[in-house]
Amino acid sequence: MLLSCQPVAKGMPKGLSVDVIVDAAFGVLDEQGIDGLTVRAVADRLQVKAPALYWHVRNKQQLLDEMGTRVWRQIAATATDPDGAPSWWDACLAYARSARAGLLAHRDGARSFSGTYLTDDTVLVDQERRLSWMRDQGFSVEAAVDIFVLLTGFVVGYCIEEQERQQAPDDRYSLARRDTRVGVQEHPLVAAAGRRLFGDPDAHFEGLVRVLLAGIATLRDG
Repeated sequence: MLLSCQPVAKGMPKGLSVDVIVDAAFGVLDEQGIDGLTVRAVADRLQVKAPALYWHVRNKQQLLDEMGTRVWRQIAATATDPDGAPSWWDACLAYARSARAGLLAHRDGARSFSGTYLTDDTVLVDQERRLSWMRDQGFSVEAAVDIFVLLTGFVVGYCIEEQERQQAPDDRYSLARRDTRVGVQEHPLVAAAGRRLFGDPDAHFEGLVRVLLAGIATLRDG
């Protein structure tokens, strides 16, 4: 990765850096979504030619990696610090909440930043302290990794579905429209299921995370 603190090479556009490019990329993403996010669109937003960006990001995937790294860095920063968490349950719940908030902060965030390559080594190094804390809570390193995979996979999947509903161009996911489609009187159980699926997303998320944590408790040694 080319860092903005490096000396400016001959021909490298002045004023551009990875951070500046990433800021502009988030603007494009929030306005146009992942399908509209291209290196050319970011260059247009910065009022430069697309080749100027290639001094800092080689292609769209590297751009997404830089954007994803910023998002996951912020998620790690806003999650409860292990040293200040009352228990592993509270720490895991805080992580799930922070991950959801971070992915929902940008249009198509869950689709865009799941599976991105972390370009900031400090995000990885910080896991040493968190893994050590989880071990003190009674989890092996293997169990701690499985917990992270379970929570992250659930949050990403939940947020993808949640954002698809939020960003729908019409009211296709509204409860009123669903009731009309299924017929509340004739199919009361289907109508009740719709209220569970498309009702309060915050409450639904919290409930599902707690179910997941109850299962995670079985991974604890002893």
